[in-house]
Amino acid sequence: MLCWAAARRKESPSASALSAPVSSAPCFWRKPHSPPVSTWWPSPIWRLSARASLAKAGWPEERYAAPDIDTAMALGSTWITEDAGALFGAEDIAVVIDATGHPAAGIRHARLACAHGKHIVMVNVEADALAGPLLAAEAEKAGLVYSLAYGDQPALICEMVDWARACGFPVVAAGKGTKYLPSYHKLTPDDVWNHYGITPEDAAKGGMNPQMFNSFMDGTKSAIEMAAVANATGLTPAPSGLAFPPVDAENLATVLRPAAEGGSLHHKGQVEVISSLARDGSAIERDLRWGVYVVFEAPSDYARRCFGEYGLATDPSGRYAAMYKPYHLIGLELGISVAYAGVLGQATGAARSWSGDVVATAKRDLQPGEVLDGEGGYTVWGKLMPAADSLRGGCLPLGLAQGIKLVRPVAEGAALSWDDVAFDAADPSVACRREMEQHFAAGKASAAE
Repeated sequence: MLCWAAARRKESPSASALSAPVSSAPCFWRKPHSPPVSTWWPSPIWRLSARASLAKAGWPEERYAAPDIDTAMALGSTWITEDAGALFGAEDIAVVIDATGHPAAGIRHARLACAHGKHIVMVNVEADALAGPLLAAEAEKAGLVYSLAYGDQPALICEMVDWARACGFPVVAAGKGTKYLPSYHKLTPDDVWNHYGITPEDAAKGGMNPQMFNSFMDGTKSAIEMAAVANATGLTPAPSGLAFPPVDAENLATVLRPAAEGGSLHHKGQVEVISSLARDGSAIERDLRWGVYVVFEAPSDYARRCFGEYGLATDPSGRYAAMYKPYHLIGLELGISVAYAGVLGQATGAARSWSGDVVATAKRDLQPGEVLDGEGGYTVWGKLMPAADSLRGGCLPLGLAQGIKLVRPVAEGAALSWDDVAFDAADPSVACRREMEQHFAAGKASAAE
């Protein structure tokens, strides 16, 4: 249907990609065969990295040699620039892709997209976890699409949740897999490469950022992605956050059912991340480390019998069943979001509520005067919690725990609060987040009356 709609349109939407050099090549792999694209890179050094990423993705050099945006649009090629404003102001650009990975940049770009009438695909899930519910609402009010990025796990999970609900199956749990042990929450960039099986020297040769890769190991990235899923689907985190139960693909429905029925869930309708490692560190066979899943419930005895007759992996009662996708292709699938936004005017997942939040949590005892170093660093990791609990506790969102100074001591394992840091209330990212908190706090108060 998507290809059919695009063919009827006779013209594919032009996109601009706002990106940083790390891991960007997959986002551009198919663009030599796609509509015109302009790319923004925030400095001359990163501009050189842009060219290297495009070459790595198989682009011939002439495809990204356009001297300006008008030439790029006329020739169906690509213009690389440091001037993001020029991309937002270009009339022919229909969709903006933010792949910077920086929360502040994502917030700025989402609002610029709204101001200039552009749809936005938010690869930058860090920004979405920080302020996505507000940014999505602003885009909707402007008649525009704000979308999670297909190929990344949150959008794929949203698709599976939507499928289950459309079939009439109540969703019990949804999430993704990862490699996890409880000790990983304390990991720092100094020791992360041991867990990837590579040396620091080889990582440096490959241009791999240890802090970014550490965020995948210390639980932060899982929390960020599950916050995005919760806010897009209405599923909610457990009060204690992610539990990372170890489980193989065939036993999803047995483990991911309510604890009262022999499973591990706090409640039905929960987001959860599963581990590919048993708690003793041994590998689980048929793990789902790179995949996504949804567990759903039979709404009737007839549906329960069908689950068994059709060979679904169920729990012993046959009442709960699971579907899963073992892999995700990240940037290789990104064009689907661009097409959905530009052709169909639809999102491949977008925040509709504020259900989950990611809170900065101390990796060790922290002292006044220390400067927080953000996602994947030495000072904090991101813990998922219900948004209402975060709001009630005045918790500091992980997306703002970068480059700000502590004014009070914080014990290891404790959630940081706004009162623990010296923040600039005039900072645009801080102001956006505070606006979102006030907006949803007012909404919850009205609903309670």
